Amino acid sequence: MDTENKVNNTSATVSINTGAGKTDKKPEGFQPRRPFSGQRSFSPRSKNPRRNGPMRAERAKPEFEQKILNIRRVTRVTSGGKRLNFSVYIVAGDKKGKVGVGTGKANDTSVAIEKAYRNAKKNMLHLNLTKDMSIPHEVLAKYCSGKVVIMPTPGRGNNAGSAVRSVIELAGIKDITAKIISPSKNKLNIARAAVLALSVFDKKRFTNKVSESKEEIKK
Repeated sequence: MDTENKVNNTSATVSINTGAGKTDKKPEGFQPRRPFSGQRSFSPRSKNPRRNGPMRAERAKPEFEQKILNIRRVTRVTSGGKRLNFSVYIVAGDKKGKVGVGTGKANDTSVAIEKAYRNAKKNMLHLNLTKDMSIPHEVLAKYCSGKVVIMPTPGRGNNAGSAVRSVIELAGIKDITAKIISPSKNKLNIARAAVLALSVFDKKRFTNKVSESKEEIKK
């Protein structure tokens, strides 16, 4: 009997250690290895221990997308020395017919960007576009030294440059050709000229015109 038991034990050990790959068979009395004192045990879902911590909450997406046109550093000389400020020009829009231009000024760039974003939201236009997200007719506008012409070109895509392109893209307008007639390179004036030209298609202005025409017909 003793010889038979020895043969069975040797066969069990041979079945575990030999073979091309590891087997799931474990000898009797096998216990998994426990971590030592001070050793941290990680979950098997990730090899990186930093990923096993608490999950961070996802950042909320902003209501409007924004694009910075220009950041200027402005210095003011006072009796105590020079004071440094930053002025920021921003275009904000949702690519669904809403667009606005804003400016902000502060000692820090992040604060100036927030101010410009809030200013752009205050001056937001809600455009009355066609079914193809384009404008119905040609428009022209001038703001200070910036003069812009915007015309519809169906099936040709957007053909615009400088700050006019960022205004058109954030407004979600398609199939448009824009030209800057003035020699000015001031991006703020060009962007505001583009917004002034598109304000013809503002829904508030359109509804006011319709109500005024109805009143005149009644009279």
